[in-house]
Formats: sequence, C-alpha cells, structure tokens
Amino acid sequence: MKFTPSHINRFLLFKLPSAWISGIRVKNISDKQATITAKHRWINQNPFNSMYFAVLAMGAELSTGILVMKKIQDSGYKFSMLVTGTHGEFTKKAKGHIRFICDEGDKIDTQIQQAVHSGEGVQFELTSRAYDDADDLVCTFVFQWSIKLKP
Repeated sequence: MKFTPSHINRFLLFKLPSAWISGIRVKNISDKQATITAKHRWINQNPFNSMYFAVLAMGAELSTGILVMKKIQDSGYKFSMLVTGTHGEFTKKAKGHIRFICDEGDKIDTQIQQAVHSGEGVQFELTSRAYDDADDLVCTFVFQWSIKLKP
C-alpha cells in the first residue's frame, strides 16, 4: 500500500466505509506524524450539535493506526497489530474542522525494533490530539497498540 493521502483515503472508502461516510480524511502522513481531518456535518453530529464522539474516536484511532501501518511497511517485516485499549478526554465541543494529530513516529520505530529483537509481542501507547479551527484542544485519545512479528 502506498502511504499518500489519496491512496489512504481510497483505502478508507473500501475498507472503512463508516469513516469515509463520516467525513474522515487523511490530510498528511510522514515518518514522524499523521494528520487526519473531519468536518462537523449533519451526518456525524450528535443531538447537542457537535461531532459525535465515535467520529472523534475514529479520527484519533486512524491518526495512530495509519502511522503504525506505515512504520511496519517501512520496516520490511510483517507484523500483526491490534488496539488493546483506549482512553479519551473531551475538553471542548467539536465543531467546524477538526484536526487529529499523532506525532509519535519515533516511538513506533523503537517499539518495532524491540519486537524484532525480542521476537515477542510488544504493547505501547500512542496519543492523538484533536484541535478545532481556533487551534483549541477538543479532545485527547490514548490508544494502546499491540504488535507482534509474524512467523
């Protein structure tokens, strides 16, 4: 899989259609960071006229997960990967354009190397922060990922 925003957005359409329909899109991905966007619209709102928390969780999870997928592909090894836990904190109503940012690419490199050298599965946490149009923090999600080298 190519890790360009257009390729990943096409992947979302076919493999994660609920994220696509909700308006979640990959804006940028690099070795260090992934940025995902979503716009508050009728299709992804809650009864309180803000973005539904599940859409926030999808955007946040994608910002961490797509970075893990990219790092695994770049490593040349085959891994299984799974979310084993999550925690979210909400600090402001999510309205307008929301940006989800995970900037922990270096942490993922370290965990992949540990898994390769030990031959064991490793668990680690990645954080995604979401900001609105005013650059105010809307929510923070922490995802616990587990990766294991495939035989």
